[in-house]
Amino acid sequence: MSGKRQVAVVGVGQTDFGALYANRDARRNETALGLEALKMAIEDAGIDKSEIDGLITSRIAYEHTANAAGLTSLRYINGLEGSGRMSGVSFQTAVTLIETGQADVVACVYGNNGRSVQMKYGGGSGTPTMAHDAIYGMTSPGAYLALMHRRYQHLYGAPDNALAAIAINNRRNAVLNPVAVMREEITEEQYLSSRYIADPLRLYDYCIINDGGCAIILTSMDRAKDLQKRPVRVAAKSCIATANNYYTRNDFFYEGCQRVADDLYQQTGLRPSDMDSAQVYDNFTPTVVFSLEGFNYAPQGEGWQWATLDRIGREGEMPVNTAGGHTAESYMQGWGHHIEAVRQIRGEAGARQLKTCDAVQYMCASPIITSHILVGE
Repeated sequence: MSGKRQVAVVGVGQTDFGALYANRDARRNETALGLEALKMAIEDAGIDKSEIDGLITSRIAYEHTANAAGLTSLRYINGLEGSGRMSGVSFQTAVTLIETGQADVVACVYGNNGRSVQMKYGGGSGTPTMAHDAIYGMTSPGAYLALMHRRYQHLYGAPDNALAAIAINNRRNAVLNPVAVMREEITEEQYLSSRYIADPLRLYDYCIINDGGCAIILTSMDRAKDLQKRPVRVAAKSCIATANNYYTRNDFFYEGCQRVADDLYQQTGLRPSDMDSAQVYDNFTPTVVFSLEGFNYAPQGEGWQWATLDRIGREGEMPVNTAGGHTAESYMQGWGHHIEAVRQIRGEAGARQLKTCDAVQYMCASPIITSHILVGE
């Protein structure tokens, strides 16, 4: 780490997901949503847009975004696909650019109009990692996660209600989030009586399809100290690819998560017990269990027992997805989790604010596993 600049998040912005969900508009533009969030992030950081010299977009075109935003002097620019794993990749790329002096102020921008244009995350030929299985109906990550959870149940004896607490917790948190899409609590009875989407996964195990934009601005710690908000420092980051022709992993991404966890915890000297919150990528609820085990929050095979409402709730020892996660706040493919981590550390989370929040870990268990630890300065 010698010679590298320390990096901080200095600005965040997000659209009102609930309002957009209630008013679907077939003409709604995903780039415009990202630009709306970027404007908010610039104002939040207290900088002029001319100071931005790096731009990373996800799901929206970098050239259109830069042109519409009036970003004309960029030292680095790139656009990534819209899959959820790319939020962590985008964030870590921005950190590396600043660490190494390739850019000074980097904006990461994401836009999604999936609900308004009736986006379907399934059917057809699926994504490239699903092409080999499309003829068998495996055209969505949800179908793969259903198979993985069924295997998990077989190996570890997880019952039919093993994922209920995760879905219920997300809804409870979303009730206190003014921009969340799903702001009504659910009971275990409602969870169990909901229809199957891909057995054994039910309706409440699935992420939402909705519209929205998110933006994050990062810069060096030296620069961050002179800006208007409390800097949120990136204490460590790590990533590993587990890519192959299939989304599924027989070990539920465990080995890859372990390697990333070891790297992170060695860099920082921190452990799960040192975190005040965990923001866990949750395209589907089983991913939360896999992540908690893979990053040493819960023993292997016991994540479903560990993740009780008393433990992962806002008043628990390890609050998880305090904004409502992908099944309740919105499905911004990991981006909202980053913004929530920053707001919790700053003390800006309103009614859902944790009593103490100085260290948060983001985790994404997927074909590209990313995790980073954010701390308040």
